[in-house]
Amino acid sequence: QVQLVESGGGSVQAGGSLRLSCAVSGYTSSSYCMGWLRQAPGKEREGVAAIDSDGATSVAESVKGRFTISQDNAKSTLYLQMNNLKPEDTAIYYCAARAGYALTLQEYRYTYWGQGTQVTVSS
Repeated sequence: QVQLVESGGGSVQAGGSLRLSCAVSGYTSSSYCMGWLRQAPGKEREGVAAIDSDGATSVAESVKGRFTISQDNAKSTLYLQMNNLKPEDTAIYYCAARAGYALTLQEYRYTYWGQGTQVTVSS
């Protein structure tokens, strides 16, 4: 059974940084895409960043230059380093995974989901 468990969310002031982690267990496929998606109050969930099993990445324009996605295969952990945070980054952040190499930021393409972690950025 695949399990994704996020951690690292919290409250920060604008301009601050946070690093989100996602511990992955039970996933055995050698090819995959993993991503971070977020949902702000009253808005649809949107893709933030994705990484595949070859290490290729895709980052949404809204966070490019501020957010970095990475993975530690030895620790089976996915990360999202978020710098220069803005109030509009406030959302619940979800870790997600899907089989196959194709990078995607589209919510409907992901099969497995974590429970989410809250990030709140104050001005």
